[in-house]
Amino acid sequence: MALLYERISAHVFEEIRSGALGPGDRVASEMELAAQFEVSRITSKRALEVLREAGLIERVRGKGSFVVQDLPDLEGVTTPLRGRIAARPARSRPRPAAIGLVIPDVSEAYGLELLRAIEERCADHGAHLLVRRTRGSQSDEEQAVDALVASGEVDGMIVFPVHGDYYNASLLRQVLDGYPIVLVDRHLSGIPVSAVHTDNVAASRALTERLLELGHRQIAFVSPPPQNTSSIEERLEGFLAAFAGREPGRYQAHQLTSLRSTLPGSFSRESVLADLDRIRAFRAEVPEVTAYVACEYNLARMLDRAFDRPHGLVIACFDSPGDPITGSPYLHVRQDQQEMGRQAVDLLVARVRGESVPNLSLVPFELVDADDN
Repeated sequence: MALLYERISAHVFEEIRSGALGPGDRVASEMELAAQFEVSRITSKRALEVLREAGLIERVRGKGSFVVQDLPDLEGVTTPLRGRIAARPARSRPRPAAIGLVIPDVSEAYGLELLRAIEERCADHGAHLLVRRTRGSQSDEEQAVDALVASGEVDGMIVFPVHGDYYNASLLRQVLDGYPIVLVDRHLSGIPVSAVHTDNVAASRALTERLLELGHRQIAFVSPPPQNTSSIEERLEGFLAAFAGREPGRYQAHQLTSLRSTLPGSFSRESVLADLDRIRAFRAEVPEVTAYVACEYNLARMLDRAFDRPHGLVIACFDSPGDPITGSPYLHVRQDQQEMGRQAVDLLVARVRGESVPNLSLVPFELVDADDN
């Protein structure tokens, strides 16, 4: 016949084994167990000590007893409990054999450093990298995602989403199905998927505030349509935030957000000429603007071409490849593409291993003055 404390410890043990009590859960106190089993507190205290000695609970002075976070192997354990239960056998964590990268394209201005960092980090983890370029086409992105998953050649994907008026249905389906995916450069609002990118709001605000500090009062933000492209939406938000609390009229934020020729897959002679006409028309409408914040480097170059930059007009942007000798012609935000790539691979490897990872990881940025290496 089991002793009273053995009955109590066996009862709590079965609660843990059945899952009624999980890691971190509070276990009934000495007083509560004594009342429940109609025994003395000496008996209930002994029962809790047996559970602690078995490695099932930890007792925290002043707070109570709790199920340990890392439970031992309970398979085959019988009661009454005698000594510490053996730890779970160590399991070798799986390592991805291959990782897919779905990316619009790369250039010196942005993307090349990111690709190199991803490739090098994959090599560090012993994983092959399969690259699929979408050239900015959402339908090509959907096909690339579906093909990589269906092929079984990769264990997870890093995706640089294209600009778009709506979310990629294939990407959403894979995310909701739990397929290991990490996004880079931007995220999907309201969608529970890991993403690594620059704090675009803070970066754009810092860039705009630098222009305000330089004495500019009328500043324009220039971009493609921002809808459903998180990076552009956030850069516009940061731009507007820089004007918050400043005297209306004296300080004014302007917007030109209808340019399309720099979107991947949209470049053509006709689209470039159309955008140049839009920029010149905007300039004629608001000639008081003395500085422009372009959401990307290629738009900064287009502004330069449209204006044949007069003295005193300043153009700032995100990313600029610059020249190793003369530096960059623009004040710009330099994103840490290498850190972005490394973090994306590390997060994906953790996802493949079944580990919990954050939904949002921000990488640092810096402001670089024009003609400053």
